[in-house]
Amino acid sequence: MASIWEAAIKRAVGKLRFETMTLLDALSRGGIRVLPITAEHALAAGDLPRHHDDPFDRMLVAQAVAEGLTLITRDSRLRSYEVAIVEA
Repeated sequence: MASIWEAAIKRAVGKLRFETMTLLDALSRGGIRVLPITAEHALAAGDLPRHHDDPFDRMLVAQAVAEGLTLITRDSRLRSYEVAIVEA
């Protein structure tokens, strides 16, 4: 959900262009599960060390840690957290 939220904000300010249904269809066809943002995720994101100030990236780290997931990213700053990462 955090990535979709960030994409929607970037679309609103003109940094991305996509149709809502196209994105939702692509997620569905790709078998991508949308992870909801829970209160526990939000609190964990707030408690993370300040290695990174982007709230969306901090949420992704918190969710990955809480859910035992691996992040796929090009952002080397996320390596400062104790989270599994695969380079994109």
